[in-house]
Amino acid sequence: MKIFAMTDVGRKREVNQDYVYVTDKPIGPFPNLLAVADGMGGHKAGDFASKYTVGVLREELESTPLNKPEEILRNVVSIANDKLIEVASADIKLEGMGTTLVVATVVGNTLYFANVGDSRLYLINDKIRQISKDHSLVEEMVRLGGIKAEEARNHPDKNIITRAIGVKEGVEADIYEFRLKKGDIILMCTDGLSNMVEDEDMFDIVRGSRDVVEAVQMLIEKANSNGGRDNIGVVIAEPLADEVSV
Repeated sequence: MKIFAMTDVGRKREVNQDYVYVTDKPIGPFPNLLAVADGMGGHKAGDFASKYTVGVLREELESTPLNKPEEILRNVVSIANDKLIEVASADIKLEGMGTTLVVATVVGNTLYFANVGDSRLYLINDKIRQISKDHSLVEEMVRLGGIKAEEARNHPDKNIITRAIGVKEGVEADIYEFRLKKGDIILMCTDGLSNMVEDEDMFDIVRGSRDVVEAVQMLIEKANSNGGRDNIGVVIAEPLADEVSV
């Protein structure tokens, strides 16, 4: 697997509340781990929330007794949610914090991932497809037929999310299982990228890059050159890159 991850504060923000983590080494029952989190809350609370949540995931994976990837994801996300709420209730400065989360693992040629909030997971091959579904007000409006998908992009309420880690007890993560094929590229990102760069441009940049490192750097550059209105967090993985096709 070839992976690279990076965050950038962007052009407008003082504090970077995005947090990314990747490893191709096993963590508990998972052979690898990819995570993107976009924190929210007061000056320090948002960056604490995103980093703390991913830290809890890693700890819980090390000790989980479960062995089915979907069950594991559901369980560790639920525990991370409870622990973030607990930490926030003990410190007034952290009150009201929360974070989005996309966390993924590739087992053999199957991608498993969990999603809470509006950070995204895309699959890129001969086209780009958003596999995750945003938990946002405008996405709910699109699903209910209130507005068209094109209108959602520039809607004034587009930053209002309907689900996040650490906001209330019993958060529900969407869990996905997806069969990968040779040449598939996984792109995970916060809305600092997806709000600033069109999907087609993301596709062109990733496909035109020499490797995952250049692709991540160029995506961040593009988001910043388009205004960089938010922190930018990006993970790119080529899960089947080292396999020889027979």
